[in-house]
Amino acid sequence: MKNEPLIKLLHRCASVIPKHILENYKKVKNPYPNVDAHSGVLLYTLGMKEYDYYTVVFAVSRSLGCMSNLVWSRIYGLAIERPASVDFNWLHHKFRE
Repeated sequence: MKNEPLIKLLHRCASVIPKHILENYKKVKNPYPNVDAHSGVLLYTLGMKEYDYYTVVFAVSRSLGCMSNLVWSRIYGLAIERPASVDFNWLHHKFRE
């Protein structure tokens, strides 16, 4: 796939654009494209032209990773991890100036 036009364009952009941004915009800390730029080009190159499903594919792959972690937690008898639930008052007291 390295000879596909969009893959070549992605690699070229990923090497040229960050250098230009770093040289000309000093406040930018991370000018590199995120995973969406790469996954979008990859999915398109592989033949998936239905853009509305790109986010779905990404979300399903992320959830499969979370589910595999949950399965391993159950196998080893580890506690179920739950994110803390906080309200606005808690946030206000925690991060007030």
